[in-house]
Amino acid sequence: MTSPIVVNADQAQQYLDRIDLQQELRGMFEELGHGQAVQPAQTLTLFPDDRGDFITYLGAQGQAGVFGAKLSPYIVTSDKPVITAWTILISMETGQPLLLCDAGQLTTERTAGTTALAVDYLARPDSRTLAIIGSGGVAKAHLRRVSGLRDWDRVRVYSRSLTGDRERQDEWKALTSNVEFSDDAEAAAEDADVVMLCTSSGTPVIDASVIRDGALVTSISTNVAGAHEVDPAWLSNAQVYCDYRKTTPDSAGEMVLARQDHGWNPATIRGDLPELATGNCPMPERDRPLFFRSIGLGLEDIAAAQALLRLVRPAS
Repeated sequence: MTSPIVVNADQAQQYLDRIDLQQELRGMFEELGHGQAVQPAQTLTLFPDDRGDFITYLGAQGQAGVFGAKLSPYIVTSDKPVITAWTILISMETGQPLLLCDAGQLTTERTAGTTALAVDYLARPDSRTLAIIGSGGVAKAHLRRVSGLRDWDRVRVYSRSLTGDRERQDEWKALTSNVEFSDDAEAAAEDADVVMLCTSSGTPVIDASVIRDGALVTSISTNVAGAHEVDPAWLSNAQVYCDYRKTTPDSAGEMVLARQDHGWNPATIRGDLPELATGNCPMPERDRPLFFRSIGLGLEDIAAAQALLRLVRPAS
């Protein structure tokens, strides 16, 4: 049996910089839309004695002939929690492991790539103002992945940790020359065409009433139970899209709460990425704001890992 290729975090980052993740994900979602890929629901397993949990992300790509899983633990400590992730890729033909990858940066980049794909499909073609809430590695990856999708005239960033921190502000200025630092989330989002929420918060980070009609808000997941970056009640006012309608409404915190407490119906979701990739859902109207929610799919990890494997596998 051939041992799987093992890729550490530093190696993964080097290779991921060479991958067009948006295109890889577009192809994967087309497969899913045509029934050539399988995406089970993610599962959350709690550790004993309140010591944390881990999420399992599964997926199988038929055309690529691979399946696999990512395991992402949230480990409680006396200090900051430990959060890691590892992805394993296995051949659908031989059943042998092909790749074991530290998926920390892979997760960051595929999350940003998924958001970028949604922005490409859903944001107005004439979008010019981009707002980013958050300033960590995930937020920076989001900016890199969407930078070429529209002609952004203004990039507004808000994060409490940026206030007065010239060194961190200079890091953002190195990413884009037209960055502006806002005093609060609402100031960043007001009149913006696209608002990307890139935090690890378990509670709302913005007052969505400032989002104008036709603007797109994107939101991601964190391991915090029931995490939601917007008020669940706002979903009834928005045109809602997601990464995968069969699994996202049962995992995304604001969707679960909106259904329980505010009478929101998941059937009102206008479309998901497989439907957008295959042209099988309505495109947005401009009389209401848009909300795109991703929870992170196993297939996103599998597609990214498959692209990475093509770069690291020795030529036969």
